[in-house]
Amino acid sequence: MARDLDAAQEFYGAVLGWEFGPVRPGEGFSVGFGGGVPVAGLGALPPTLTIPIAWTPYFAVDDADVTAARILERGGTVAVGPLPFGTGRAALAADPDGAVFGTWQGDSIPDWGMGGDAAPAWLELRARNAFDAALFYGEVLEWACAHAGCCEVAYVEEDNRILLRHAGRTVARLHGGALAQARDPHLWPRWHVHFRVPDTEAAVKEAIGLGGSALAGTDSVPFPNGITLRDPDGALFGIVGPAGPGPF
Repeated sequence: MARDLDAAQEFYGAVLGWEFGPVRPGEGFSVGFGGGVPVAGLGALPPTLTIPIAWTPYFAVDDADVTAARILERGGTVAVGPLPFGTGRAALAADPDGAVFGTWQGDSIPDWGMGGDAAPAWLELRARNAFDAALFYGEVLEWACAHAGCCEVAYVEEDNRILLRHAGRTVARLHGGALAQARDPHLWPRWHVHFRVPDTEAAVKEAIGLGGSALAGTDSVPFPNGITLRDPDGALFGIVGPAGPGPF
């Protein structure tokens, strides 16, 4: 969500090399394309809302109402919806730690997913406790279930982190240690999205030139060439070069 959709498109177009076009949900929403492939959506935030600007991951579900009930039963919060939106139904929720995420029931945009060359490289959840978070999301979103196509969950013993895999590709990483009272908002319980760029130095230069900033002193990016950026509205996101590793 962005306070000024045109300004957000200018920023992310320059930093991440995206082009933008409208999509079926209607006015006030556009899709960023990388190399012709849909990467992510930008939505105009109504001026009456004063919520922080942030990137939000949306997880596909079979039944939005059933998923909302699971969220509430397991200590999460459903802030908005499920409501009709475009060709489906969407909801905005938070896990028990306060990390915000969305759910989506309905038709998806072809090729819009995690882990591809142009798509977001992966998601990262900073939780108070990675195992508790994995249980919550596993039960809510049916990870590690018996259904065909569901995500697999793996524990990486050497760094005490949990990986989420889909179709053999690592798409998310969960790790603990987040503190709600931390001074650095990046250390709060939250989902963090990482995008691939052809040149990280050029992306940082563009971001700073357009009013964004690069964060230092965080451990959110687990490899040397990963960088956390903040857009002019305050939304955090990560970038990594085309040859950068995933969250393995």
